[in-house]
Amino acid sequence: MPSTLVHVAVGGLVGAALLGRWFDLRAILVVLAAASIPDLDSFTSTILPGSHRSLFHSLVFPLVLAALLVYDTRIRERSMIRDQWGTRGVVVAWVALAALLAGGIMPDLFTNGVNVFYPFYDAFYAINGEALWSSTRGFVQTFVELQSESPPRTTETLHYSTVVDPSPGAEPENVERIAPLASSGLELMLVILGGFVVGGRLVAERVWSPRN
Repeated sequence: MPSTLVHVAVGGLVGAALLGRWFDLRAILVVLAAASIPDLDSFTSTILPGSHRSLFHSLVFPLVLAALLVYDTRIRERSMIRDQWGTRGVVVAWVALAALLAGGIMPDLFTNGVNVFYPFYDAFYAINGEALWSSTRGFVQTFVELQSESPPRTTETLHYSTVVDPSPGAEPENVERIAPLASSGLELMLVILGGFVVGGRLVAERVWSPRN
């Protein structure tokens, strides 16, 4: 499954692409931090079993945050974010939210699944498979299968192993705790690419900024 490092790398790519002229070290750090937020539910799983990939990985979470941002920046008479940080703060907030969704949640959704509508509906779904054209079968895709042989897993039947909570229930003293960094060549490429793009933009800002 994608590591937090992969989530942060994808979040960095989102930030580098969307921050525009507001890109600087402080802004990208906020965006990177936002991309790592969903994985905080790995800590809650020791108290609330099944909450990893559910509590902060649910699409309900970014929707609630988006509603709060819309209310503050569009509906309220005075925006708290705009009063404190101006237009820059509003832009960074929206980009951070995009990084949370695209970097923090989607890599897990598109590999081995998240609890998409938790807490309103308890079921893990994954968008994973293949799409191809065959000379004998035509177009074939396995990403969306309308007829499933088994019901979706729930917080009661599925446990994701993490360095914090490797296995369900009490851990033995000699339990192996694994903190993945990159689980495939593609993930390693994303980490390298994210670091290269964010680092390159930071260097470019420092070298070519009008202030220098």
